[in-house]
Amino acid sequence: MTRRHVLDGVKVLDFTHVLAGPSCTRLMAETGADVIKVEAAPMGDMVRLMPALKNGRSGYYIQQNRGKKAICLNLRDERAQEIVHKLVADVDVVVENFTPGVMKRLNIDYDTLNAINPNLIMCSISAFGQKGPLANLPGFDYIAQAYAGVIDMIGEEDGSPYFAGLGLGDVSTGAHAYGAITAALFHRERGGGGQHLDIALLDCLFHCHEINVQAYDGTDGAMVPHRSGAHHFAVAPLGLFKGKEKYLVIIAIGAQWNNLLKVIGKEEFNDDPRFADNAGRTEHKQVLIDAIEAWLQTTESDDDAVRILQENHVPVAPVLSVPEAMSHPHLIERQTVRTVSDRAFGNVKIPGMPLRFSEYPEFLDLQASFLGEHNGEVLGDLGYSDSDIQTFLDEGVLAAEPVKA
Repeated sequence: MTRRHVLDGVKVLDFTHVLAGPSCTRLMAETGADVIKVEAAPMGDMVRLMPALKNGRSGYYIQQNRGKKAICLNLRDERAQEIVHKLVADVDVVVENFTPGVMKRLNIDYDTLNAINPNLIMCSISAFGQKGPLANLPGFDYIAQAYAGVIDMIGEEDGSPYFAGLGLGDVSTGAHAYGAITAALFHRERGGGGQHLDIALLDCLFHCHEINVQAYDGTDGAMVPHRSGAHHFAVAPLGLFKGKEKYLVIIAIGAQWNNLLKVIGKEEFNDDPRFADNAGRTEHKQVLIDAIEAWLQTTESDDDAVRILQENHVPVAPVLSVPEAMSHPHLIERQTVRTVSDRAFGNVKIPGMPLRFSEYPEFLDLQASFLGEHNGEVLGDLGYSDSDIQTFLDEGVLAAEPVKA
């Protein structure tokens, strides 16, 4: 039998919405899993109304939900809960990202579903986790970033903290959840049975502190992590340097330090006690910043500066805008930016699939579903008649929108 991809045959019931959960189940769909997305009636996932909008269709929704069948249920109705219970009997994985407690109130929590299907792997994604003082609070990416000490690390040293303008926490947490689910599936295949996975944005974001936590604790508070604008607070040279047209990221540590000094004509810094180690370079980083930026102004262009640094094995990158990144030949060749076609929206560029498998080099051809598009198919497979399904629609147990060709 030919497999579509690595998760071919894995059945997933997806109760997720917005970004963190859908990022996880998007990866599952992209790697071949059969995903049924359960949306709450009557409107479905709120991102169906988020930009960009074209022909009544959301690019945001398309990006995160291609390859998923869609049913729309009023989960407060016991008949909808019964439908879920029937579906759970024959799935491998349930993924949800409601605020903790919501699934229990809807009679579809882990204990209830595990009693139906003991081999079930259920992944609960939330801002703060299933347990702890903050657990029952609603939260989004930036809320978790604030609690994780992430936002405090971004911005000018004496100014306001900033947040990054993209879904770092949500998408990272979705990827962490995908990893946990695939590990749990492997564990189950070895006879381990089902289990409940608790994946929190807060945990995943805090996990990204590569220096800050251990440095603060390991120095008994002598090294206090802090935002430091365009340059790293603890490593130098590492930061944003002003070129002729834009800013460049330059990092020169280890052997790259000597390479950089040769390029900028400052080899005498090797004999300067101020720059004998990273601590000294960090303390006197403004001298380094001035020297590097002075050299950048002597180059013909930023592209020329990047070429020279790269040829001398100094890590460097231009700070690209989103449109510039989208048109970069490397991102295009790798399909890091990818054009997909939607039945209503038409062609649209989205971030491509980040996981690459040598046995499955081609991306799957997937479509995003319309609201409730697969109500009839999914419920029909459970044994419900056309009359039953129409009654559910008439009485608000199900919801759907017209499917556009």
